[in-house]
Amino acid sequence: MDNKLEVTESAQNHINKILLSENSKFFRITVLGGGCAGFQYKFDFSESVKEDDILFEYQNAKVLIDKTSIELIKGSKIDYVTELIGSSFKISNPQASSSCGCGTSFSI
Repeated sequence: MDNKLEVTESAQNHINKILLSENSKFFRITVLGGGCAGFQYKFDFSESVKEDDILFEYQNAKVLIDKTSIELIKGSKIDYVTELIGSSFKISNPQASSSCGCGTSFSI
């Protein structure tokens, strides 16, 4: 599996909106140890590309993921969904064997 990452148009538009409001250049996704299922996603902003970053450029968004994190989420689809309980980014990770109810952590 290569390092592909799909970001839906809805997610791109929301990322673009956030980057403009935060006056930032990049949206950063990091996978951290912890969370109720073993790993958790962290969303942040960045002004620069670090040495171990991979840059994904989409029509409406620039996303950074470090080389360690991409190994855990490659092949994933990132969407931005609006539900009754609120709006959030949703990651569909084909490598995850399970995830928690809140959708922010997973295990492999």
